[in-house]
Amino acid sequence: MDPAVKTQILSLLDRHRTMSLATMRPDGWPQATTVGFAHDGLTLYFLCGPNSQKAANIERDERVSLTIDHDVPQVMDITGLSMAARAERVVDRAEAHRALQLLMHRYPEQNALPAPLPDPDALCIFRLTPYVISVLDYSKGFGHAELVRC
Repeated sequence: MDPAVKTQILSLLDRHRTMSLATMRPDGWPQATTVGFAHDGLTLYFLCGPNSQKAANIERDERVSLTIDHDVPQVMDITGLSMAARAERVVDRAEAHRALQLLMHRYPEQNALPAPLPDPDALCIFRLTPYVISVLDYSKGFGHAELVRC
């Protein structure tokens, strides 16, 4: 991967805390939801309830798509990324605790809460491993995107 593109991807991940995540429903229709995320390099983490439709969808099909972006006043200022990734439930307790810490650091205003970190066994924590990343940067031209295979 080109180092400049990787730097751009990591910068986008650092600047955002939410993503739109699409999973595949059992009837074949995609389901997009907004979730908070954290990242460790190009690996993303998010959590959801164990009985959520997202968790059930991923259990059936690990393939997900996501977008990370923000609203801008001028169309030529659009930047963001889309990603095809594989989602895997984190079962290793050390990785689960690390993911929870990464997530809590993304929301520092939540650190003031008196409660301890949630028990990873009561949640579904997912690791997203990128397969293909499309980096959008309209400042380089309308619709400009660079495709990166991971």
